[in-house]
Amino acid sequence: MRGLSDALVITKRQLQQLIRVPEVLIFNTIQPVMFVLLFRYVFGGLGAGIPGGYVQLLMPGIFVQTVTFTLAATAQGLAQDMEKGLIDRFRSLPIARSALVVGRTFGDGLLNIVVLVVMGIAGFIVGWRPTSGVLKITEGFLMLLFFGYALSWAGIFAGLISKDSRVVANVSFLFTFPLTFLSNAFASTTSMPKPLQYVAEWNPVSTMVAAVRQLYGFHNKFGVTANSYPSQHPITMSFIYMFVVMAIFIPLSVRRYNRAGDRK
Repeated sequence: MRGLSDALVITKRQLQQLIRVPEVLIFNTIQPVMFVLLFRYVFGGLGAGIPGGYVQLLMPGIFVQTVTFTLAATAQGLAQDMEKGLIDRFRSLPIARSALVVGRTFGDGLLNIVVLVVMGIAGFIVGWRPTSGVLKITEGFLMLLFFGYALSWAGIFAGLISKDSRVVANVSFLFTFPLTFLSNAFASTTSMPKPLQYVAEWNPVSTMVAAVRQLYGFHNKFGVTANSYPSQHPITMSFIYMFVVMAIFIPLSVRRYNRAGDRK
C-alpha cells in the first residue's frame, strides 16, 4: 500500500506538469485529431463498399496508433528526467523504488483517457458510429487503455537505458511508425508484398485493431491474408501480446531503475 501511495504521488506530479505546461496536453490531443481529419477526408475513398464508410474502420486504427505512441512519449519523458538528475533525487528519498516508474505509467494512462475522449468526439463528428452497444464500446476503450499501459513499460525501459532524450524520441518513433503503418490500421494488407502480408497479420497493432473493430461492431477483416490464430481470435491474441510485453519489460524496467544511479 505504501508503494502504491508513493506511485500516486509521482502520478500527481506528472499531472501537475501538464497543468503548468499545457502545450504538452494540447499537442497530444491535436495531433491525433489531425490524423482523423487527414485520413477521413483524404483517404475516405478507400472505404467504397464498406457499410458506414471508411471512417468506421479508420477510427479503431487511429485509436490504436495513438496509444501505441505512448511508448515514445513515456521513453522521452523519463529520459528527460534522467538528464535533469531527478532520478537520483528520487532514489535518495524514502519512497518505494518502484514508485517512479509505476507512477509515470499511471500518469501516461490518465493522459490517454483524455486523448481518447477527444478523439472519440472528433470521430463522432466526422461520421464514426459504433454499433455494438455501450458495454462493448466501453470494453473497446478499456482495452485500448490497457494496450497503451502495456507499451508504456517498454517506453520506461527505453527511457532508462537512453543517454539522451532526443535520441530515445527518434529511436522510439522509428520503431512505432513501422509498427502502426505495417498493419491493417489504415489500409488492406492484401496490397502488400506477400512476405509483408504475413508480418502485418501477426503484428500486435493489426491484432489490436481487429479486436477493437470487433468490439465496436465492425467485423470487416480488412485484408486478412491467412487463416492464422491472430486473425481468428484478435481479442484473445491482443491480451496475450499485452501480458507478454509486461512480463518482459516490467522486471527489466524495475531492475534497470534500481541500477540507474550507476549509469555514467
